[in-house]
Amino acid sequence: MVKHDRGFTYIGVLLATAIVTAGLGLVIEAWHTTLRREKEADLQHIGIQYQRAILLYYEGSPTRQPRYPRELKDLVRDERYPTARRYLRKLYPDPITGGEWAIMKAPDGGIMGIHSTSTAVPLKVRGAAASYQDWKFAYLPASAGSKKPAVPPGSSTAKPTAGSAAPAAR
Repeated sequence: MVKHDRGFTYIGVLLATAIVTAGLGLVIEAWHTTLRREKEADLQHIGIQYQRAILLYYEGSPTRQPRYPRELKDLVRDERYPTARRYLRKLYPDPITGGEWAIMKAPDGGIMGIHSTSTAVPLKVRGAAASYQDWKFAYLPASAGSKKPAVPPGSSTAKPTAGSAAPAAR
C-alpha cells in the first residue's frame, strides 16, 4: 500500500506546481499591464508639461514677437531675459522608450511640439491613435483673426489652456 500512496503524492505535487505556475503567470501579466498604464500616464503628464512649457516660452517673448524654442534645453533655461526663466525643471526622457523625444518642427524652424518615438500600441485608445507616436503634444497659437485656438489635426479640443495648448492625447 505504501507504493500507491507515493503515486498520489507525486500527482498532487505536480498539480500544485501547475496551479502555482499558472497563478504566477497571471500575476506577472497583471504587473506588466500596470507598468504599461503607469508609463502611459507618465507620457501624458510629461507631454502636457512640455506642451505648457512651449506655450509659456512662445507667449512670453520679451520682444513681443513670439517665437518657438530652437532647442528643448531652451525650455529649461530661457536666456532671452536678463535673469534666465525656467519653464521645465529638467529635460524629461520619453517614458515609453526611455530615450529622446521626436521633435515637431514649427514653420519658423523652432520646436512646436513633441511625441514619442515608440510604435507600440497603447492600452488606452485615444481617437485614431494607432501607436504612441500618434500622441502629439504641440502648441499652435490662435490665428490672428480668430478667437478660437488653432488645434493640430486629430487632436483633442477638450479643455484648451490660454492660447491653444490642447493636448492631442487626452
